[in-house]
Amino acid sequence: MRNPLTILRQRLAAHREVRADGGTATEAGSILDRDSVRSAPFWLPPFLLIGLFIYGAIIWNIVLSLTDFQGLGSPDYSALDIENYVIAFTGGTPSWSSLTVDPVWNAAWNTVVLMVSFSVVCLAVGLVMAILVDQEIRFENTFRTIYLLPMSLSFVVTAKFWLYMYNVETGLVNLILGAVGVGPIEIVQNPDLKLAAVAFALIWQFSGYAMIVYLAGLRAIPTSHFEAARVDGASTIRMYWRVIIPQLRTATVSALVVLTVFSLKAFDFLFSMYGGYQPGPSADILATRMVREAYANGNWAYGSAIAVLLFIMALAIVAPYIYTQYQRGEL
Repeated sequence: MRNPLTILRQRLAAHREVRADGGTATEAGSILDRDSVRSAPFWLPPFLLIGLFIYGAIIWNIVLSLTDFQGLGSPDYSALDIENYVIAFTGGTPSWSSLTVDPVWNAAWNTVVLMVSFSVVCLAVGLVMAILVDQEIRFENTFRTIYLLPMSLSFVVTAKFWLYMYNVETGLVNLILGAVGVGPIEIVQNPDLKLAAVAFALIWQFSGYAMIVYLAGLRAIPTSHFEAARVDGASTIRMYWRVIIPQLRTATVSALVVLTVFSLKAFDFLFSMYGGYQPGPSADILATRMVREAYANGNWAYGSAIAVLLFIMALAIVAPYIYTQYQRGEL
């Protein structure tokens, strides 16, 4: 009787001989049979289009920011430098203009203030609304729809709506302030209230989104956690503060990333509310400064440099979140 181990060795040797003769064809056939290759007609064209029109445009914008292009003729790529970034941080008279250009610190500060105030207050309002809706109240679906409805509106519609709400004579806000003996107050054109008015309108629009994210997080927490806290004698406020809210960290981070990115894209809102690229120094953000430099002043390369700075801010917000999700295996 032949040894089974000997038979196994002979079969492996025969398999190696077959692979030696037709290995290349077999490997080529296995590559062509892969799902990724067979589905290439479906995913490859969108991949190439995204690579060209998004990532290609980002790279081209970075290169353009290193030139002195002002919108006339073709950019000169033979002498690239970082002058536009130096002017953005320090101001002064650049080589491509005879006029003094202000640095972007004021717009950058307004951008950060809007981003932080809008995001933090939006999260707080959304959390409170989510806790209230989570109490198994009647007409829950109706309330959720009402809270989430403003998010379906565009920035343009929201800006026009709140422009009417802030109206000195007929706006609901000033009618309420007048009823309590405070108003009417010029809100839209008041330098001290401009940025707060913008933040308040954006909070109204996006707090419903934060509520939905938190509500999903609350529904994912086991009921036993609530019951255990009540058995231990914790009050409702202490239960949420000590037990429930710490478990909403993932929901908080996810909502925070989306809200901060939305705050960086508030150009449409400001342009619609103030009817142009110039909302005033007290409400000027990087997005409006970028468009104003490129289209109103003709400083295309300088506008591209501001766009790169805005892109870096967005990347600094999104990249840590994506990396964390990747480390957890959730991406």
